Amino acid sequence: MAYPPLVIAALFDPDKLNQPALRWPLTIIYIANLLLITLYGLHRYWLVFLYYRTRRSIPRPASHFPELPRVTVQVPMFNEAAVARRVIDAACSLDYPADRLQVQVLDDSTDGCARLSRDRADYWTRRGIDVQYIHRDDRTGYKAGALENGLRHATGEFIAIFDADFVPRPNFLRRAVHYFTDPAIGMVQACWGHINRDESLLTRCQAIFLDGHFLIEHTARNRADRWINFNGTAGMWRRTAIEAAGGWQHDTLTEDVDLSYRAQLKGWRFVYLPRLICPAELPPEINAFKSQQHRWTKGSIQTAIKLLPTLLRADVPARVKVEAFFHLTSPMVYLYITLMVLLFFPAFYVNVQPFEHGTIPALLWGMTLFTLGTASAGVFYIASQRAQKRPTLSTILKMPVLMSLGIGIALNNARGVVEALLGQQSEFVRTPKYNAAADDAPADPAPSPASPDGHSPARERHRFLPSPSLKLWINLLELAFGGYMLLCVYLAFTHPGATVVSIPFLLLFAAGYLYVGISGLHTHLRAAPPSDPLPLPAIPS
Repeated sequence: MAYPPLVIAALFDPDKLNQPALRWPLTIIYIANLLLITLYGLHRYWLVFLYYRTRRSIPRPASHFPELPRVTVQVPMFNEAAVARRVIDAACSLDYPADRLQVQVLDDSTDGCARLSRDRADYWTRRGIDVQYIHRDDRTGYKAGALENGLRHATGEFIAIFDADFVPRPNFLRRAVHYFTDPAIGMVQACWGHINRDESLLTRCQAIFLDGHFLIEHTARNRADRWINFNGTAGMWRRTAIEAAGGWQHDTLTEDVDLSYRAQLKGWRFVYLPRLICPAELPPEINAFKSQQHRWTKGSIQTAIKLLPTLLRADVPARVKVEAFFHLTSPMVYLYITLMVLLFFPAFYVNVQPFEHGTIPALLWGMTLFTLGTASAGVFYIASQRAQKRPTLSTILKMPVLMSLGIGIALNNARGVVEALLGQQSEFVRTPKYNAAADDAPADPAPSPASPDGHSPARERHRFLPSPSLKLWINLLELAFGGYMLLCVYLAFTHPGATVVSIPFLLLFAAGYLYVGISGLHTHLRAAPPSDPLPLPAIPS
């Protein structure tokens, strides 16, 4: 490995990077890193192949219940006044026999959301719906703790779960429940829809990211007999499956993925229904999106550390083990991307490729890496949009922006990966909710009051809400990475050893870091606590 004095000297005199003591370690790290990124890119091609091979294998219920079973709907929330009313109304408006439906509002709120939710629960109770409002004085276990606590009081044989930013359609339960006529089915997962897909370029990109997961990954895995995960919301569980798997646990930030793998290790089967769509709100500002991504990324790696050794030793097919490995460790790519970016600058002064610049082997090497590592993302997301019959050309035109955004959040997500690998625990931070307009929301039976500062809950989405898991320094670091990439763009124009082909990619990296850093800094500085709404007025029954 390189000697420390050589590394320090190279920072002030880049030509020193040509020394063999530095060149070969850099080359080995660079190539190994690229090969890891390429491996996950190749896996994306495999998922697209599985999707097209199995997309016509539509799951159907084994039979239908002659009498609908009792269902408990759980709505966990924490300080989410902007959307609390909407989701409670949607849960209580589900088309299901009232004598077989229980709605649990699992509220850990410490602000006016608690009063709003309690009053809304009372409103529906007076209309004959069995609504149980459960408020905890502490957040032990966070969302997992709230769900576990609610389960102790649940009366349903099946448990449906909806996060506060979701708006289930009235027929959700009737469409999902009959799949449980097969006694081996432990969970049914619906597809996420997007209420505010076209609100901004950011929400359009997020929608495409999620479409890839739900329409390609979930479909391919479930129909090719691989394992999938419950996505934390818009799904229904068999209660005995939860209990047999050991219940909700809160030692990871993705309690849904954790429980999913433990349940499938116990032999339960899952069903994914891409045609059962549950609309949800996408985070409309960058820091809310980054906070969500950080939690998902860190939690996935935590779950991999917790369960992968057990899974790899389990008596399950090899195809399940391989797919689970790629699924749970896929966030590692963000760490690999960050490392690759850090190596861009040395690459201008030392040939870190295995072949000399300008030769045919070097050209073939570069094309292979591009096809497997970069183009795979385009194929993956284009396939997800074609599955919805969205225009292919429009998706292709969005790909540079999509790639740039994915690169821009890589630093934030790499931080989550490192924290998980180091065993650093952190609080479960709910994604800020803004109450995007929803055509799918049920009719509003009563007007919403204004809050003390004059803002109504429906208008909260126009204000910047704080994201507690994000600190100012991450925005500044993203801006520094953006400046670093602009330096690399300059070197690509001026350095004799550089290739012009790299400039568009360097510009994408620079644009991604600068966009995420600037917009995140803007939101961070303007973020204000959400207003504290007054309780809803009493509504006569």
